[in-house]
Amino acid sequence: MGTETLKRLVAFDCEAAREIQGLFAGVDEAGRGPLAGPVVAAAVILRRSGSLSHLDDSKKIPSLKRTSIFREILQHSLVGIGIADEAQIDEINIYQATRVAMRRAVLSLTRTPDFLFIDGKISLDLPVPQKSIVQGDAKSASIAAASIIAKVFRDGWMQRLAEIYPHYGFEKHKGYGTPLHLSLLEKIGPSPVHRKSFYPVSMLCGGFS
Repeated sequence: MGTETLKRLVAFDCEAAREIQGLFAGVDEAGRGPLAGPVVAAAVILRRSGSLSHLDDSKKIPSLKRTSIFREILQHSLVGIGIADEAQIDEINIYQATRVAMRRAVLSLTRTPDFLFIDGKISLDLPVPQKSIVQGDAKSASIAAASIIAKVFRDGWMQRLAEIYPHYGFEKHKGYGTPLHLSLLEKIGPSPVHRKSFYPVSMLCGGFS
């Protein structure tokens, strides 16, 4: 199953990149929906995709396996990571903050790609040709790799926030609006890393403008 999925993902990239001269990077994000913490983006230029037999959309991979593939991607690829924190999300909205994080991820690559495959309907303010691919993390090997890097990196970030703010259970829900998170949020009130522009955090902050 893993090998067949990898073949399909790589075949998509090969077909999409047929007219491209040079290197291309896949770009994806993690953390658009949570009530707390940053949105994290990753840009990945795959070097040896054949070694990533279990590569897939990060949402389809169990946590431990995701971490293992994360390490493999770092070994065999060029990786850039970009972050927009909760303050920036509140300032410019989550869509624009996602674009900022993605742009930072691409700019942090040690080599400038010649083309970008971007998950979702997003374009970036960069002088690099690019293509938006809806559900790209389930279609493209490079975007799937970026989704894993972004997800594992953000989960680790939320684990560290759980140590700083131990009463919210960030290590369990990673900031998403689960029943546990919502009940703790209502009981304790928002922390400094909660997104004040997101409902219901905004209501607990007395509204947000």
